[in-house]
Amino acid sequence: MSANNGYAIEAEGLSKSFGEVRALDGLDLQVASGTVLGLLGPNGAGKTTAVRILTTLLEPDAGTARVAGHDVVREARSLRASIGLAGQHAAIDESLTGFENLEMVGRLYHLGRDRARDRAHQLLDQFALTDSGNRVAKEYSGGMARRLDLAAALVAAPPVIFLDEPTTGLDPRSRQQLWEAIREQVADGTTVLLTTQYLDEADHLADSIAVIDHGKLIAEGTSDELKRRVGGDRIEIALSDPADAARAGEALEALASEPARHDGAILIVPIRQRREAIARAIRALDAIGVGVEDIAVRRPTLDDVFIALTGRLAAEKSRQSEVLR
Repeated sequence: MSANNGYAIEAEGLSKSFGEVRALDGLDLQVASGTVLGLLGPNGAGKTTAVRILTTLLEPDAGTARVAGHDVVREARSLRASIGLAGQHAAIDESLTGFENLEMVGRLYHLGRDRARDRAHQLLDQFALTDSGNRVAKEYSGGMARRLDLAAALVAAPPVIFLDEPTTGLDPRSRQQLWEAIREQVADGTTVLLTTQYLDEADHLADSIAVIDHGKLIAEGTSDELKRRVGGDRIEIALSDPADAARAGEALEALASEPARHDGAILIVPIRQRREAIARAIRALDAIGVGVEDIAVRRPTLDDVFIALTGRLAAEKSRQSEVLR
């Protein structure tokens, strides 16, 4: 595995078991330098296990991986100076102030007293925490604590950072603030591996996406490439009466590229072309007396991709999930 091929993260054949549970089953990954890879998968798919191996917190049973040019097993100690990690729960000392947390991390990285203090001030400003820098962290809101945690992961300015579901439980405003902080890091050349159950998060942040299930890579590509695998545009129609779904579907067969399906009062019709689709659909349904509450043309989402690939929702629990957390 070459260390100078443009990839900041490479993994080949990673496997890991916990008793009878196989968390990773020959996982392959490649992340180009200066990009964001969104690592998606249901609970228990192996996302966190993969992150723990790539950040030297676990050793694989089989396979190899290099991060920032370092072998994750043979060069674990030197690798740790080249990565940052922020997880699902903020790993900060609540008895210290925000400034003291960041200064402490800087000293642990042997930045020296003055450099550690300068870096702490710089990051507090970057993450909009300057006004709260002298407050103890236990007084921080969830969003503030998560931003401080991400800032701590960046104290040593690592070229690669791992974000393991970093916005879980945050309100929308806090998520947006964290997204902006991540974008700024990538703009400066940082490579990010992001695991998330929020598919809109991957859509907004990831340059490429890898979907894993049962410890295996099952799909990869850009968001648009994965969406094209699911299919083209579709009309979604909220019917006034759910009992009309079958005959409404028949009336729209001329527009459809595939048979219509319905979920309660919502009729979903994959269509051949987007142009004038709504007008044609309304005319066809009006002609047979089917009432419509709402109608729209929609493109496939990552949620559609996820369900098509894994057969379940991103946050749905699997039998393995409690073992692998």
